[in-house]
Amino acid sequence: MFRPKLPDVPTLPTTAVTHQQTQAPVASAGRPVAPYVGIGAGAVGAVVVVGIVLTALLAAVAVSAVSVAIAAVVLRSLVNGAHKR
Repeated sequence: MFRPKLPDVPTLPTTAVTHQQTQAPVASAGRPVAPYVGIGAGAVGAVVVVGIVLTALLAAVAVSAVSVAIAAVVLRSLVNGAHKR
């Protein structure tokens, strides 16, 4: 009562119709694509690593510049304070 009833499978005709199609050869673009496909993962990894290194260097330069600027302001205020006394 609760089991589903599957429909009967229709029988297919036994004669198969085949269409013969001929494909024209594809013209070459002049340079092979295959050598560039295998480089993908390594090249992406190298670009990511170089980007991380360059970003870290830029951050280090920015932090150094800020610290030098703060040191210059402190030294200037000390020198100006010593001249006023």
